[in-house]
Amino acid sequence: MAESTPRIPDTGSLAVDTKRKRVGVVMGKTGPYVQLRPEGGGKEWDASPADLRPATAGEALSPRVRAANERSTGARL
Repeated sequence: MAESTPRIPDTGSLAVDTKRKRVGVVMGKTGPYVQLRPEGGGKEWDASPADLRPATAGEALSPRVRAANERSTGARL
């Protein structure tokens, strides 16, 4: 049985990098890798499409809640 090619998430969507256990916004694709960036901004990283899956609603909410808390307290958590 042949392996299927992993589906590359759409640009702008949230995905989980299961290898690094990080959630990021899909910024694009270069060569065999997909570039992700933390939702609130930050340094991009490369991930293999095989290590990506769509973020759940809870995973998508977590970075936003953390960012809101940081803005309201003025402290980086």
